[in-house]
Amino acid sequence: MEIRLNKFLAERLGISRREADNAIAAGRVLIDGQVAGLGARISMPDEGDSTIDKAPSVCYNGNMVPFLGSYTYLALNKPVGYVCSRKRQGEFPTIYELLPEKYHGLKTVGRLDRDSSGLILLTNDGDFAFRMTHPKFVKTKVYEVELDQPLEPLHQQMISDFGIEIGDGVSRLGLEKRGEGRKRWRVIMSEGRNRQIRRTFAALGYTVTKLHRVEFGKYQLLGLPEGDFTEVGQV
Repeated sequence: MEIRLNKFLAERLGISRREADNAIAAGRVLIDGQVAGLGARISMPDEGDSTIDKAPSVCYNGNMVPFLGSYTYLALNKPVGYVCSRKRQGEFPTIYELLPEKYHGLKTVGRLDRDSSGLILLTNDGDFAFRMTHPKFVKTKVYEVELDQPLEPLHQQMISDFGIEIGDGVSRLGLEKRGEGRKRWRVIMSEGRNRQIRRTFAALGYTVTKLHRVEFGKYQLLGLPEGDFTEVGQV
């Protein structure tokens, strides 16, 4: 079976077809060592097909793109101060500087902003990335959050029961108190809007001083040290 190269890259890397076409046009995609052209097609061996070893080699940004059965899934405990992009943003390093070069072709499944820490998933399985991030596949995410001041009971109820308008719609978060006082909370959500937790609390006059993700779907951070990573399977 033949498929378009941009579709293959999108499925394997979790990028859009436009991103794939831009990379092809820029000469950053090779097929069997030759620069690929826009509209190129490749032969896809069926799973279990004895011709899998004869499949064309496809390289994206210098990294081999896997065919069937060659997916990688990583869990990384991202420290504060790192960005989830491939290029540094000013003086701030990227999470890829924490990973061996063989993993630099993986794409993050969602993001955490620079000031947040915790669980980040990376993969070269575009279908997996789609299922983990698209709103129609509800995936619960859990964060440990600290505020600059105690959360008023009324504000807790507003966030949990009614939701807070944050400019791009209403944000409703599950809240569980952690420890003594009312500054430390466990936040449960299934959405993923940009800086949603920070904006929700900011709308009520609070500043989030710590935001640490500990769960994403069925994946948990558990005892993974800060800045470390481990290969995981699909769960």
